[in-house]
Amino acid sequence: MKVKSINLETVCGVTSRLPENSLLEIAFAGRSNVGKSSLINSLAERKSYARTSSQPGKTQTINFYNINEMLYFVDLPGYGYAKVSKNLVAKWGKMINNYLEGSKVLRLVFLLVDIRHTPNSNDIQMYNWCVSYGFNPVIIATKEDKVKRAQREKLLQDIKKTLDVEEGTPVIPFSAVTKSGKDEIWEYIDMVYGNFKDDI
Repeated sequence: MKVKSINLETVCGVTSRLPENSLLEIAFAGRSNVGKSSLINSLAERKSYARTSSQPGKTQTINFYNINEMLYFVDLPGYGYAKVSKNLVAKWGKMINNYLEGSKVLRLVFLLVDIRHTPNSNDIQMYNWCVSYGFNPVIIATKEDKVKRAQREKLLQDIKKTLDVEEGTPVIPFSAVTKSGKDEIWEYIDMVYGNFKDDI
């Protein structure tokens, strides 16, 4: 799918009502500063449509990006950022939970983890949340350009083992710099979009 148009259509804060969309939704989850906005920009072939920041915790809302009037990319708040109150962290968690539980058109979750670091307790919790709501997340190992090629396979296996992923779960190394993994990610999006159209 070639992205001809992208529009930030809905922004939901902790007190907002989630939209009742009829188009397919594909969600992007991950800890703060893992590269969700960079991935969305790369997939959309835009340099800075989704706002990126070196400051963790920048995305504090659920952002719905309308792609080609065909589907939504849903950017979930980054989790695990220490410099916000526990009360706000709890509200973000509830907001993400409500979205995973309540969306009728969410069909795919990409869970982003930094390939350089072993997934932490927040990553494990997010993975388990997704599975508990019936999703089998596709794992995106970001910042692949920052590790040596010889290290990559060991790091990917470490991610699988730590998250205790379901058998056959894809783990895709991705780099926003080299665009490696981008085509493979689009293959999953196109497949899910095709299945969604067949269901409605």
